Amino acid sequence: MHIEPDSLLTGHDGIVRRLQKGPTIHSSAWVVPGATVLGDVILEEESSVWYGAVLRGDINRIVIGRRSNVQDNAAVHVDTGYPTTVGELVTIGHTAIVHACKIDNEVLVGMGSIILDDVEVGARSIIGANALVTMGMKIPPGSLVLGSPAKIRRQLTLDEQKDIARWARGYVETAKQYREFY
Repeated sequence: MHIEPDSLLTGHDGIVRRLQKGPTIHSSAWVVPGATVLGDVILEEESSVWYGAVLRGDINRIVIGRRSNVQDNAAVHVDTGYPTTVGELVTIGHTAIVHACKIDNEVLVGMGSIILDDVEVGARSIIGANALVTMGMKIPPGSLVLGSPAKIRRQLTLDEQKDIARWARGYVETAKQYREFY
């Protein structure tokens, strides 16, 4: 999915309009108490946002795809000219920072990792814990990315790639249990 930035929404007026718009949250999505979702944010079917996470669509749009999850204390933000688009079956791990980038389907963003502006992460990739993915990096599909600064270490095996969707589906089931509890 490609989202064009809205060039008419700039500066203070743009922030106010985006904040007034408010998020669009699918009825099957789950945002736990204590998470913050504000501004121009779209949460698609069966996505989930967990404790302490912040999704701030104040100067551009954030899209969280179907069955994706944003775990505890993660931050998702945008920049002028750079929306953040997260595909389907993506896991954004605890305390990760995802900023003004595009993440394709079936990606694991490891705990504590940072993804900076204009990065594109290809499908079925893993960004390892505490990796720092620097501005503008283009990561091909099926990559294992580790380190600070991050480097592509190798291609994932097909079995490793299949695990990524399984992990995200596990969070879909966990969110269903939480919905029943609350």
